[in-house]
Amino acid sequence: MEILGDIKNYDWGKLGESSEVVKLAKLNDSSFVVENNKPYSELWMGDHVSGPSKVKSTGESLASFIQKDCESIIGGQPKLPFLLKVLSIRKALSIQVHPNKEEAERLHRLYPDVYKDPNHKPEIAIALTPFLALCDFRPHAEIYAQLKSHNELVELLGISNIDLIKTNGAEGLKTCYSKLMKSDDASIRKCIDGLAEKFKNDDSKLAEVFRTIQADFPYDVGSLSLFFLNLIEMKPGDSIYLAAKIPHAYLFGDCIECMSCSDNVVRAGLTPKFKDVENLLSMLIYDGSKADDKLFKPTVLDASHPHTYLFKPPIDDFAVCKIELPSDVNDYEVVNSKFGSIVLVISGNAKLSGSGMETLEIHRGSVIFLASKIIKSS
Repeated sequence: MEILGDIKNYDWGKLGESSEVVKLAKLNDSSFVVENNKPYSELWMGDHVSGPSKVKSTGESLASFIQKDCESIIGGQPKLPFLLKVLSIRKALSIQVHPNKEEAERLHRLYPDVYKDPNHKPEIAIALTPFLALCDFRPHAEIYAQLKSHNELVELLGISNIDLIKTNGAEGLKTCYSKLMKSDDASIRKCIDGLAEKFKNDDSKLAEVFRTIQADFPYDVGSLSLFFLNLIEMKPGDSIYLAAKIPHAYLFGDCIECMSCSDNVVRAGLTPKFKDVENLLSMLIYDGSKADDKLFKPTVLDASHPHTYLFKPPIDDFAVCKIELPSDVNDYEVVNSKFGSIVLVISGNAKLSGSGMETLEIHRGSVIFLASKIIKSS
């Protein structure tokens, strides 16, 4: 059945018609009215309590519809274990990390007003347009070289702390990054002023991103994470997987995101929201990795489905399939999940049919919920 996603208007979203959220939502809902100076940041597709989708034909909440018969609709689960989104990003999201299951349970127990559920929140992001993100710590040698090359950072962090990255690896990096995140505002301001002057006429990507972040978040310590984290430029179709304990931030562009159904985010920069620096520092993985190694590659589903590319992270909650059909393919099977599936059409037109469902004319912008009882459709 067709559903309508829930639209979010967070400040960081692209404005009006420039947002991919708007472009898709307009094609799926003829009553949708766009305000050109308003940010349209996210399109949520699922039954999340903070923004459940609606059944297009009736206006009923998808969450309410599912609760009528969880057994046949989502395989006996109490709710969908995943949330599918489209994100349209105009300015950076927060430097953040997600807890693992055990940490999420602990944080929810201790701080239920901040961490509102006990679930983990691994995510996968697949670029729809050129997309920029920070993801995981750079290799230790690369961080060491970056920090040593800027006197402003040497003065802020101390040469002895920077040298620990070279001699003590992950533990040294933890010491150095902790020094950064706990530095006083005056020292942060002095460092950023010095770097801003140095980068004024620098045409490198790092300098460009630094200037943009400083304009959007003046004197925020998060801008200095650029020298610690991989800056990843993604092409449409590229993907990154954001496991628990991995620091990251989306900076610009449009993407598909799928995540376990949770709101647990531990933030420490580029945000006006609560910054939980101590918990963030304690849970990060400080091993470091190359930027190219962070790209998450899909595999062909199987020989019977040569046009289905599976993005399967090492968790049970979700997987994402990208189906790209050549123009000469007239009939193709869509394999459903035991939890049910959500289909989002990014381009093209087709008919979707299957046992236990009506035949649907689908097109760019269409969003379809397939109940788990619909084993196969085409």
